Amino acid sequence: MNQEMKLAVLIDAENISSKYIDVILSEANNLGDVIYKRIYGNWTTPQMASWRNTILDNAIQPVQQYSNTIRKNSSDSALIIDTMDLLYQSNRDGFCIVSSDSDFTRLASRLRESQKYVLGMGESKTPRSFISACNKFLYLDVLWEEAEEHESEVQENEGHDETPSQETASHKAEKGETPATPSSRTGSHPYVDTAGITDGAWQDTR
Repeated sequence: MNQEMKLAVLIDAENISSKYIDVILSEANNLGDVIYKRIYGNWTTPQMASWRNTILDNAIQPVQQYSNTIRKNSSDSALIIDTMDLLYQSNRDGFCIVSSDSDFTRLASRLRESQKYVLGMGESKTPRSFISACNKFLYLDVLWEEAEEHESEVQENEGHDETPSQETASHKAEKGETPATPSSRTGSHPYVDTAGITDGAWQDTR
């Protein structure tokens, strides 16, 4: 992917956990140059508290949207309006929409109709309609779990460096033991290739 692609990242904070921020920004930066970062929510509610330090640490501009109706996600309309403003007022090459909400399906489709690249991010529970509307969709919960597992393995290996070397596979074979072999990861995949190949953390819907 062209690393010069200019991207806007727009996050639905009421629908996405703050623990995913490292994955979100890492994947967006891998795609291109992130020059616009905004996050939407009702920041007067206790549920948004976990995002506050994260916003400051990553220089993300928060957008306040009060809830006019109880139990209704207030950030959807503000995110959609800002995205359309950017579409007509700037030279962005792509948009990263971070939400597990199907309400952004039409927005993603409209951006693609304008020949803009759309990267969607959300949890595995995200409705199929929104996933299909994006050029590419990343499952944040799967990517986050893989990152956590990798970090645990690194820490474990660092601990092993201070202990005697383990037996080699050949030594185990001499004892009649079966060397461990890598096993396939089960459960949710980080991505699904719509051509029928499933082996990663994203779904290419082109």
